[in-house]
Amino acid sequence: MNTLLPVHVVGGGLAGSEAAWQIARAGVPVIVHEMRPVRGTDAHQTATLAELVCSNSFRSDDAEANAVGVLHAEMRRMDSLIMAAADAHRVPAGTALAVDRDGFSGHVQRALDAEPLVAVRREEVAGPPPAEWSNVIIATGPLTSPALAEAVTSVTGEEALAFFDAIAPIVHRDSIYLSKAWFQSRYDKGDGTDYISCPLSRDEYEAFIDALLAADALPFKDWEADTPYFEGCLPIEVMAARGRRTLAFGPMKPVGLSNPHDGGRRPHAVVRLRQDNALGTLYNIVGFQTKLRHAEQVRVFRMIPGLETAEFARLGGIHRNTFINGPRLLDPTLRLKAEPWMRFAGQITGCKGYVESAAIGLLAGRFAAAESRADEPDVPPTTTALGALLGHVTGGGMAETYQPMNVNFGLFPPIDERDARGRPLKGRERKTAMARRALADLDAWIGDAGPAFAGRSAALGE
Repeated sequence: MNTLLPVHVVGGGLAGSEAAWQIARAGVPVIVHEMRPVRGTDAHQTATLAELVCSNSFRSDDAEANAVGVLHAEMRRMDSLIMAAADAHRVPAGTALAVDRDGFSGHVQRALDAEPLVAVRREEVAGPPPAEWSNVIIATGPLTSPALAEAVTSVTGEEALAFFDAIAPIVHRDSIYLSKAWFQSRYDKGDGTDYISCPLSRDEYEAFIDALLAADALPFKDWEADTPYFEGCLPIEVMAARGRRTLAFGPMKPVGLSNPHDGGRRPHAVVRLRQDNALGTLYNIVGFQTKLRHAEQVRVFRMIPGLETAEFARLGGIHRNTFINGPRLLDPTLRLKAEPWMRFAGQITGCKGYVESAAIGLLAGRFAAAESRADEPDVPPTTTALGALLGHVTGGGMAETYQPMNVNFGLFPPIDERDARGRPLKGRERKTAMARRALADLDAWIGDAGPAFAGRSAALGE
């Protein structure tokens, strides 16, 4: 009989689900408090744990020269449920890891339902967690309910920060004209046919920009006026307003693509769509997150060649994301300095991205489990992607200017390696060296300090 007190995880998103999995794998009981469907959010559409509300992409899976790819590899080594679910429900996306969103969240839900040490309670935690819980992880994500956000503010003694995040539209595959569009990955990576490309001539591009800039967007509410956008996920109309060529060098850049309907020539600009489900019946418009009114989205996006009669499974939207000032408020194991029995995990800490959110959930779960077992939580080396990301949200970021950030090699300590001619490594060679160091240091850390785990394999999900 398990006599350990349960860890309480508030929030059943990617971070909360990963934290719960890691806690149970350590032999510690865990209770997940998820408010959906009792209370909905502005972005979620289901009550399933780990629902993906924005893109279906986990970004690059390159563990040799991309920081998020290194994070993928590290999490796989740590028996991550989120990565196991992503791998099991992968859809074509070149060198990126994209997933069937329903299959992915269903996998996570089944795995946690089948774990005897996990209990899921469908209820809102509308105030500060009760002190008798004693070991708590708040993983309510960027869509934390107003009541809990207010409670967090009262506990931390300072205002929560916030930024906007936007959602791209999803199109039914059979409504796309392939007489104008075509399948191709940039530079023919992957199997060469992972994306649908819609070409625009110079005149078509200019007309599209004119329509986009003139389109009616949803107005800001009074309380939203000073909330910044996350630079890595700007609405397309905001990008266009920064300059008429901005989109042609951003989500509509044509490099690495050739139009088979035009003799293989490179178009002036290209709109790309990425597979969004395993059946291949839905495609999302890459980089087209937007705040435009729904009717305007339909009108403007149907100007794109190949999408003239596009049918939308979901139109774009925008929601307000809440996060705390991690460097000021959290200790190195994600505990709230003012209330050490309470941890934070996921995007509410100020990390950005699905994988980063789950990674911080993974660490919070392991730290909480170690504490429950009266072990000393051990943090990963800062040379690893996990350690670098953890360091950023718990002290490495500047508290005065703290903003959400994806994992990147700029968060890693510099590497002092040189080439055969004695020159410091640069570019891809430097990134590869940092990636290899990260994985070697993680393996050493797991061997020295990783807690013993017992339970179901994350790959099962059944």
